[in-house]
Amino acid sequence: MLKQSDPEIWEAINNEKLRQMNGLEMIPSENLVSKAVLEAIGSVLTNKYSEGLPGKRYYGGNKYIDVAENLAIERAKQLFGCEHVNVQPYSGSPANLSALFAFLDVGDKFMGMDLAHGGHLTHGSPVNFSGQLFKAIGYGVSRETELLDYDEIRKIALAERPKLILSGFTAYSREIDFHAFREICDEVGAYHMADIAHIAGLVAAGVHPSPIPYCDVVTTTTHKTLRGPRGAMIMCKKEYAEKVDKCVFPRFQGGPHNHINAAKAVAFKEAMQPSFMEYAKQIVRNARALAEALMNYGFRLVSGGTDNHLILIDMTGKNLTGKETEALLESVNIYVNKNMIPFDLRKPWDPSGIRIGTPVLTTRGMKESEMKTVAELINKAVENRGDEFAKDRIRSGVLELCRNFPFYD
Repeated sequence: MLKQSDPEIWEAINNEKLRQMNGLEMIPSENLVSKAVLEAIGSVLTNKYSEGLPGKRYYGGNKYIDVAENLAIERAKQLFGCEHVNVQPYSGSPANLSALFAFLDVGDKFMGMDLAHGGHLTHGSPVNFSGQLFKAIGYGVSRETELLDYDEIRKIALAERPKLILSGFTAYSREIDFHAFREICDEVGAYHMADIAHIAGLVAAGVHPSPIPYCDVVTTTTHKTLRGPRGAMIMCKKEYAEKVDKCVFPRFQGGPHNHINAAKAVAFKEAMQPSFMEYAKQIVRNARALAEALMNYGFRLVSGGTDNHLILIDMTGKNLTGKETEALLESVNIYVNKNMIPFDLRKPWDPSGIRIGTPVLTTRGMKESEMKTVAELINKAVENRGDEFAKDRIRSGVLELCRNFPFYD
């Protein structure tokens, strides 16, 4: 139908599908959803307006919308072991907006991980609402170890006395000690909020420690390692449910995206299966195998390795910038993103590092042996950056590997 009615859009979609299938998608915030999730996204639920919560809508005709949203809520509660869930946030930034405003007023002080050290824009960056509407205090990693220094975080918290401390990251390759954050919060009388957008799938599978026992509120996207649709949700203690819900609607959002919420429910059910736990374990095994192989080729990894799904690489030793590396690897159908490294001397749009991850490759069925091949292809691209003939061979190697691990037919 689409091919006939709008061939230009159909062609763009088909070309994107071919790009995904014929390249190594290694951006750690991306994944491949199942056909069942895609089916829910493309359903008639997109036609319905449903402002409000299940059982309390501002429009009629929401009987079946309530069924789908309630399934998403109950499955999320079961999956993460939390007391209350709001599945309506459109994406991670609106989820963080609502969560922060549930606990803070404009001008209040909170602490979050510095963007340059691996935090997110919504963790207090001055170019974002979080840094403009609140007094944001940053914390980061140790210069020596490139790991979170909880003693230093405690010192900052004692000096600044924030109302809320946010734990979480977008480019940190190690486990977070949520219990340590809780103890710091208790000492200074702060709320504890965690953003687990990147590691939600690992948390759900028990591969990464859960923040739920130690947090007042937790936000996450529903894609990335959770392998659901583009969207988000907020989990919190029951005592904060009303404040959180009212910040999502009516304060910051209107009608929920019902087709996306149904797709979230599908993804949550998939994440409850034993196969998902093995998938999450394999993500980490693959990341560690890839990290070791890259280090054997002389790449410097921030913090010396990884405990999760992502790897942050300092390209300075290879005489490349992150921007140059991103473009170089894309030319051979390997997709990564440029990224700042801690204490980077370069600017965000042309930083020193790249960020790579294993969720998509793991979804396609690749394992440790394939990670060695991927590392070899990356190294060959870097070592032969000016040799177009060599790049053609690398591109062929990428395509051969991808054809052995199809996903969408």
